[in-house]
Amino acid sequence: MANRPSPAAAARAAVAAATNVTRGLEQALISTVTEGVAKPDGRRQRWEKHKAARRTELTDGTIDAVRTLGADVGMDEIAAHIGVSKTVLYRYFTDKSDLGVATAVRFFETMLLPRLTEAITDDVDEYTLTRTAIGVYVNAVADEPNLYKFALTSPPSSAATADSEKLVAQLMTAALVLRMTERDADTSGAEVWSNALVGAIQRAVDWWMTERSIPVGDLIDYLTMLSWSSIVGIAAFNGSREAFVAAPPPLPEPPITDNGIEDTE
Repeated sequence: MANRPSPAAAARAAVAAATNVTRGLEQALISTVTEGVAKPDGRRQRWEKHKAARRTELTDGTIDAVRTLGADVGMDEIAAHIGVSKTVLYRYFTDKSDLGVATAVRFFETMLLPRLTEAITDDVDEYTLTRTAIGVYVNAVADEPNLYKFALTSPPSSAATADSEKLVAQLMTAALVLRMTERDADTSGAEVWSNALVGAIQRAVDWWMTERSIPVGDLIDYLTMLSWSSIVGIAAFNGSREAFVAAPPPLPEPPITDNGIEDTE
């Protein structure tokens, strides 16, 4: 029997991994501001801490501005809403793209990550876990349409989108490995499956945020249907790639109605 990580240990590992993603991105952004300014080490460290704190403060102000003024808000409007000059914004952010990435990082740190962490640490069955995690993500995005458009879907924010997907995939991988280990299943494909499902859900949500052609509950149902069917298929082979390739399951026959005619609706 393989060693089974406790739910608490797995959750801590997932949170630590996700936090490293957001901190790493934020640190990379901070290091680009006032680049080339020479300071003694002590002063530089204090300045870095000040920059990080000030960027967070200005990012929170930007989030409030976007919620109030809309996704197409400009730098002048953001600065006025926060109560600073545009020069101050450009002192801490190289451009609007930089501000968009910082906003995306803040969104995941403060709004999405805590909800996902709570979902994966709940002691529930696998189906409930799958549906809950999808619902958390979809509802977090659906509740913030302006913020989502400003921070995640504009072309300058593509780097933040990629890192946010990586964060969610890490959380999903941790949860998947934990549940599969409990079944003594092969977890070799866990990262592949997690990234594939997260990418598919992200693309579907991107489409839905633009079209809004179905209710949010229907979107969650369809995404759960896709994800759970994948998980059930993986579990049927206990995670074994070799077993699946050797005997792939056939496509089920269409259901038959009471009058003996195939039901194609």
